[in-house]
Amino acid sequence: MNKTINCKGQLIDLSQPKVMGILNVTPDSFYDGGRFKNKSLVIRQVETMLNEGATFIDIGAYSSRPDAEDISVDEELQRSLPIVEFIIKNFPKVLLSIDTFRSEVAQACVEAGACMINDISAGRLDKKMLKTVAKLRVPYIMMHMKGTPKTMQNLTRYTNLVKDINLYFSEHIAKARALGIVDLIIDPGFGFAKTTAQNFELLNKFELLKLADLPILAGVSRKSMIYKTLDASADDALNGTTVLNTIALQKGASILRVHDVKEAVECVKLTQQLQS
Repeated sequence: MNKTINCKGQLIDLSQPKVMGILNVTPDSFYDGGRFKNKSLVIRQVETMLNEGATFIDIGAYSSRPDAEDISVDEELQRSLPIVEFIIKNFPKVLLSIDTFRSEVAQACVEAGACMINDISAGRLDKKMLKTVAKLRVPYIMMHMKGTPKTMQNLTRYTNLVKDINLYFSEHIAKARALGIVDLIIDPGFGFAKTTAQNFELLNKFELLKLADLPILAGVSRKSMIYKTLDASADDALNGTTVLNTIALQKGASILRVHDVKEAVECVKLTQQLQS
């Protein structure tokens, strides 16, 4: 498997797992919604995450938590584009990922300096997305989800969870390859159209996702599968996140997408030491 991706001409080797720091510029994300409204807080957070060892910063301006408010393309652009421009101005070498399922947002943000698209819908919610990514020639993270963020919690029936997810990826990978998209990463979508039990089944069988022969992103950070199991809250889910990140790394994750970079980087270092 080729685990090297090209970001702005820089080759990133994902055979050594990397950490992606989450920066939500939404008022209603489940954990950090509304925390980074002004630019000085954004800069401080980006600087902290980079200093702690994040390889990528993932900017999300559309909350995809269950029952989140739907916003227009224009509003998503108004939230994300100035932040992308501001971060690039202050950190010219930063590798920014854009968490969006809309091709217009993807294109504008890449043109402003972002270098990767992270799409929760794998191109299903915007028919122009895959063509846009192919044209932009940037790495593309495709996630497994059924329905939309509004409807996904009612779409948790599977014939065979992991087999169904692998079939989904084989279909969407083929579409992306047909358009000439080179650098692909898959994300099984913990919490998206999956019950807590299904999330744990997915993590338990995580290594079976290697059938796609692509780098895999694990995004369990502070999610309800952790805090509901522990009868806690997202604020109290860091230790649980670390436990599940460690398991994901042992089962083959190439990228950890997290709110807490320092702890995730420590996970990577320790699991790498164990495996060496």
